[in-house]
Amino acid sequence: MTETAERKPARVVVADDQTVVREGIVMLLGLLPGVEVVGAAGDGDAAVRLVAELAPDVVLMDLRMPRCDGVEATRRIRAEHPGTQVVVLTTYADDESLFPALQAGARGYLTKDAGGDEIVRAVHSVLSGDAGLSPSVQRRLLERLSAPEPEPVAPAVAPDGLTTRETEVLTLIAEGLGNQEIARRLQVSTATVKTHINNLFTKTGLKDRAQAVRYAYAKGLVRPPTA
Repeated sequence: MTETAERKPARVVVADDQTVVREGIVMLLGLLPGVEVVGAAGDGDAAVRLVAELAPDVVLMDLRMPRCDGVEATRRIRAEHPGTQVVVLTTYADDESLFPALQAGARGYLTKDAGGDEIVRAVHSVLSGDAGLSPSVQRRLLERLSAPEPEPVAPAVAPDGLTTRETEVLTLIAEGLGNQEIARRLQVSTATVKTHINNLFTKTGLKDRAQAVRYAYAKGLVRPPTA
């Protein structure tokens, strides 16, 4: 008898907004020993609800989903249901996707070219307290750890009641970074960046990014470019 067959099957919820992909993953896992699919969700909100209802061992979580993305759903599940682990199963292995997901509490990260056996191994790895990472993700983490740290953003005293993070976002806008670049720099999701931008615009009365740049110059948060 194999080690996988001796294990109690892991109870799994699959979360993916694409019906064909979701049903394909459910069908694939149904053919393999060591896992039992107990539910499937089409977005992050549904995944959180299923975890509350079913208390699965693991959620296989897509990242790009409507209403509530995989990063936010992972954060909520780990905060509200710490007995459930999350393994990300996504098309994307870029920094903007990888690091926010791991920071949100995901213990595993696979891309959708992973085979069924690799998915099952990742599920049982996270349940054993280990990380369930694909080889390409492990390499990316090692590269990131060996790279020099970026210079921290050190804004001046926050004006108009802005939080430290809102001031950081404002400073990065003034430096010309887009939302995805800001998310990558701060290691958060783009949805979180958009929330900070909406909040700082409300507090300062700003209407667009051009006004935000002028505001940051006026408050001394960044230096205007020299002629």
